[in-house]
Amino acid sequence: MNKDSDALVGQIADVVMQVMAERGLLGGGDAPAASATVGTGTACSLPHGMAAQGPPPKHDLVQAGAERIGHTGEQPPSGEACMRLSNYIDHTLLKATATEDEIRRLCEDARKHQFASVCVNSAYVPLCKEMLEGSGVSVCTVVGFPLGSMSSEAKAFETADAVTKGADEVDMVINVGKLQSGDFKYVCDDIRAVVSAARGRTTKVIIETSYLNNDEIVHACVLSKAAGADFVKTSTGFAGAGAKAEHVALMRKTVGKEMGVKASGGIRDCDAARQMIDAGANRLGVSASVAIVQGKKSDSSY
Repeated sequence: MNKDSDALVGQIADVVMQVMAERGLLGGGDAPAASATVGTGTACSLPHGMAAQGPPPKHDLVQAGAERIGHTGEQPPSGEACMRLSNYIDHTLLKATATEDEIRRLCEDARKHQFASVCVNSAYVPLCKEMLEGSGVSVCTVVGFPLGSMSSEAKAFETADAVTKGADEVDMVINVGKLQSGDFKYVCDDIRAVVSAARGRTTKVIIETSYLNNDEIVHACVLSKAAGADFVKTSTGFAGAGAKAEHVALMRKTVGKEMGVKASGGIRDCDAARQMIDAGANRLGVSASVAIVQGKKSDSSY
C-alpha cells in the first residue's frame, strides 16, 4: 500500500465517522445490555466488542474501526512448504448439491490435514461436530447465505440455532444493498445482531467485495469492526469474482491488527493462497484445500 492508498483509507474512514456521528451512532451514554441487537438505536454507538464482551475498551470508534496499520506479519516463514498452510484454511463445501457422503469426506480431509475448520451449511453442523470431536478442527457455518438481504432477526435466529447445534464459527453475509444505500446504522445493527447471537463464537462478516468499490469496502470493514465482529471476509464465492489481493490488502489496512481478514473465492493453488496471505489474510476459505497443501492446482469452481 502506498502513500496515496494510505490517504484514501484515511479520507474514507473520516467520512464514515462523520456520517455515523451525524446519525447519532457515536453517542455516549450507558451501555445497553449484552442482549442488545436490532433496532435499539444504540447497539452500534458502542465501541468494538462492547455488547458481546462487557465494558467498553479504552479506545474510541476510530481506533476500533479504522486503524491505518500495515500487515500483521502472520504469513508463514519464507520457503515453508505448501502443506504448512493448512492452519490457515477453512475447508469449505457450501454448494446446494452437497451430499452427506461429501460432507463426511470433507471432515475426514480436515482431520487428516488439520485444517482450521470445515465450513458448511447449517444443516450439516451436527454431523461435522460429531465427526470432528477431539480433532482440534472447528466447525464453521454460514448465516444469511449467500445474499445477505434477509432480516436481521432471521440472521440472529439462524446464528443462535447453529451455535446451539455445535457451530464454533459463523460467517455472515452483509446486507450489500443497505450498505450501498448509505444506511450504516442498519448494517452495523445487522452485524451486531449476529455477533450477539453467536455468544462469543468467532464471527466473520462477508462483505462481497466483487460488488463494492474501494470506498464501500472500507465502509463495510469499519462497520464490521464497530459491530464487534472478529473477521472481515471477501466473498461468498457465489457472486462472480472471488478474492483479490488488492482488496485483501485494503481490508487489512482498514481493520488493523486486531481483526482477522479472510480471503475466499477462486483460491485454487498454493501460489494463490500465499498471495492472499502476503496481502494480509490470516484465514482462507477454499474448497481446493487438499490440492493447495499438496502443491497442486484444483479446477474447483469455488
